[in-house]
Amino acid sequence: MTTLHELIDLARLGGSARNGQPWQYVVVNTPELCAKIFPYLGWAGYLTDWKGPVEGERPSAYVLCLLNKTRLKGPESEAQFDLGVATQNLLLGAMEKRIGGCRIGAFNPQLASLFDMPGHLVISLVVALGKPRETVIIEECKNEDDVRYWRDEHGVHHVPKRSLKSCLLNLGLRE
Repeated sequence: MTTLHELIDLARLGGSARNGQPWQYVVVNTPELCAKIFPYLGWAGYLTDWKGPVEGERPSAYVLCLLNKTRLKGPESEAQFDLGVATQNLLLGAMEKRIGGCRIGAFNPQLASLFDMPGHLVISLVVALGKPRETVIIEECKNEDDVRYWRDEHGVHHVPKRSLKSCLLNLGLRE
């Protein structure tokens, strides 16, 4: 089993609402097809001056996450939750293998035109995979309302996260 197939195996084992398991995956790992996919992707919206990785730093593989509408057992919103679980499993497995990854939901729907895609399949998410080229620092937000990521003068990518205190709630019970 290839490394990419091992990662898909982790994705498929995630929980699924009503055990519907509606997700299917296309592994893309040839330089030619990766180059064709790249222009359809949107990269880091908060970094307005950055149009994505330059040649030589681009992902070496993509996983296209396709919703198989014939497998839906409930609302599509439930399936989207499943996709979050599945791709988190995939990305955690990738990091264990020292492979960087990024979920990309900002893509041109015309991406599907590159493939002979049956009508019951819809691309919902693209996961980019490759050797990480940048340093990423996760840090606490200075301002809880500003969660925009940014790069410093050394090219270090800073990702602010809300504080644990702001995420924890203590709600009283109604009588």
